[in-house]
Amino acid sequence: MIRSELLQALAKENPELRAEDVESALDTFFNEIGQRLADGGRVELRGFGAFSTRHRDSRVGRNPRTGESVEVPEKRVPYFKPGKEMRARLNVT
Repeated sequence: MIRSELLQALAKENPELRAEDVESALDTFFNEIGQRLADGGRVELRGFGAFSTRHRDSRVGRNPRTGESVEVPEKRVPYFKPGKEMRARLNVT
């Protein structure tokens, strides 16, 4: 699902809201999650999962084209851990 499909689904589920209001709410939702992660925080959505960041140490990598060694700096990367209910929905037999 892409962002525009999500906007359409939300608008269909909430016909009382204008399209601009749905888009504004979705923008706020994503901006708040991004800002919380940028601040080093964690975002938990019950029944869905939790977003957080993980620290990656600096390391020596390789340029795949030339084989040359390249220093890769330390960084934080986004991480998602699905919740118990989400895992159950994905593994229905």
